[in-house]
Amino acid sequence: MVGGVTCEFRKGTDRDIVHIALESALKLLKDTGFPRNFIDAVIVSSCSPDQYLSSIIAEIVGVKPKISHRIDNLCNSGTNAIISAFSYIASGLCDSALIIGAEKSNTLGKVFSTDFSRGQYNHPIFWGSIFKKIHMKKYGSTEEQICQIAVNNYIKARSNKNAINRSNSVNLQQVLNSRVLIEPLKLLECCSICEGSSSILLIADEKFSFFKSKITSNKRNCELIPVLIKGIGQQTNCASFSNAITDIFAEGSARMAAQQAYKMARISPKDVDIAEIHDAFSILEILGYEDLGFANKGEGGTFVNQNKISINSRGGIIGCGHPIGVTGIAQAVEIFEQLVGKQGHNSKLNRSPNVGIVHNLAAAGTSGTVLIMES
Repeated sequence: MVGGVTCEFRKGTDRDIVHIALESALKLLKDTGFPRNFIDAVIVSSCSPDQYLSSIIAEIVGVKPKISHRIDNLCNSGTNAIISAFSYIASGLCDSALIIGAEKSNTLGKVFSTDFSRGQYNHPIFWGSIFKKIHMKKYGSTEEQICQIAVNNYIKARSNKNAINRSNSVNLQQVLNSRVLIEPLKLLECCSICEGSSSILLIADEKFSFFKSKITSNKRNCELIPVLIKGIGQQTNCASFSNAITDIFAEGSARMAAQQAYKMARISPKDVDIAEIHDAFSILEILGYEDLGFANKGEGGTFVNQNKISINSRGGIIGCGHPIGVTGIAQAVEIFEQLVGKQGHNSKLNRSPNVGIVHNLAAAGTSGTVLIMES
C-alpha cells in the first residue's frame, strides 16, 4: 500500500454514487502522482445497486485497467476488495490496483431482505442486542464498561475532520440514559449509516522503485510511501441469523480470521501497536478485543480503558459513521496514515507504531476480515 485517502463522511446529500467515489479517488491520484496509465486494476467496494460502477469511474479518472469490477459483502466489502486486489497482485496478474469505497446513506445494505430466518428482525441491531445480553449474562460485563466505548470513540472523533460526529461529545451518563432501541442496546451505542468515500493504492512490493521513478519532477509534492500488508484472514461462517449466535462466542468468523492473519504475518497479538476494530455497536468492540487476542474470552469489558494499544484512533464507526461499503477501506487508510506518521491524533503510544491491524465485520460477525499492516 502506497497511498490512502478518506474524504468527509456525511449523513446524506443529493450527490450520486459516482461523484462520491470520485472525491477520494481523484484526491488520492493527485496526492500520490501515480501515473494513471500504470493502474492495472480498479475495484469498487459498494452496496449501491448502480451497475458498471468501477468501469464508469475508471473511464472518468482516465484509467484503462486490465481488471475492473465491484465487490459487495455488506459491511466488510472494503476489506474484501483489498484482499481481491492483493490477490491479483500476488498472483502476477497485476502490478497495481486502485481500490475505491463509495456509499450512499440510503444503501440497500442497511436491511437484510433475503434471510427469512430473521423474520421481522431484519436489521443488525437485533444481533447487537443479543450479543450484549449474552456477554453481560455469561461474563459479567457491565453497562458502564460497554457504554464507555461510545464515550471513548466520540471523544476520538472530535479530532477527525472526516467524522460525522466530530462536533459532538458525550459522557458516560448520557450514553447510559440515551433511548433504548432494542433492549439493552441504546441509541448512543450504535453507529449511524452515512455516505462517504475512501480510496487506497496497492502496488507490488518489487515494483515500488520502478513506480516511484515514474513520478515526474514536476510532481515533487507527490509521494509514494510504502506500508506492507503482512497478514490476511478472511472467514465466513454463515449468513443467516439462525446460525450466528452460538458461533460468534465459541469460534466466530473474526477470531478465525485473526488466527489466519497472525499466522501469515508471523506475529502475535502482543506485537500490534494500533488497531481499527469494527464497532458498529459498542459490544462488537469488546468482542473484537477478544477475537484479536488482546483480551481473554469474557474479559473484554475490563480491557476498555487499557493503554497498551491505540484502538480506533479515528473515532471508530460509532464516532465516524458507517458508509457500509467504505468502512473497511477507511479503516485501512487510518492504519496506513498512523504507520507513516500522517496522523497523530488520539494515539496513546509513546512511540511510533510499526504494526497495525484492521478488524472488519459483515452482518455483525457472520463474516470477518482481518488485515495486518507493517511499516
